[in-house]
Amino acid sequence: MDYLIEEWATQVAEAELSGTLPRRWAHTQGVAKRAVEVSQVLGQNAGLLVAAATLHDVGYAPRLATTGFHPLDGARFLREEHGADNRLVRLVANHSFALLEAEERGLREELASEFPLLEEPLLVDALVYCDMTTTPDGGRTTAEERVAEILGRYGDDSVVGRFIRRAEPEISAAVGRVEAVLAAQPR
Repeated sequence: MDYLIEEWATQVAEAELSGTLPRRWAHTQGVAKRAVEVSQVLGQNAGLLVAAATLHDVGYAPRLATTGFHPLDGARFLREEHGADNRLVRLVANHSFALLEAEERGLREELASEFPLLEEPLLVDALVYCDMTTTPDGGRTTAEERVAEILGRYGDDSVVGRFIRRAEPEISAAVGRVEAVLAAQPR
């Protein structure tokens, strides 16, 4: 089943992002590649991680951007147009501490009530790790460099800038936890 959900996720993300947002598509492919690399520590959730990594930014697609908040727009799209798995939808809605950005946008209650955060810390952290160690062009980076890049792109006083500064300690902690789990794996 994992292969099927991963393949479906790739088809959906590619259809929505590759033509209109090629750089976002490159980032998405890099995040998915990172998910494949770390999926061995997730056991039965490996395919779910790869699918969530592949779909995490689908809400940026211009035709889906109804609120302008990509985690919420992407999750609603996956739920309403595709009837996607509830856990997958909730991962997309909450990826990379989206609740903090939702608060900056006045959408916290809407996001939290519609898509509650999954109570699966390693799975949630793994998606943060994959997203926040991947550049906009799909390459590898550190979480610190990624946060700096986001701040440089959006500016300190933007909604995204304020969010990413608030989220930085949480991002660093999540990435550290995943790196520790990966380091403990037999080679």
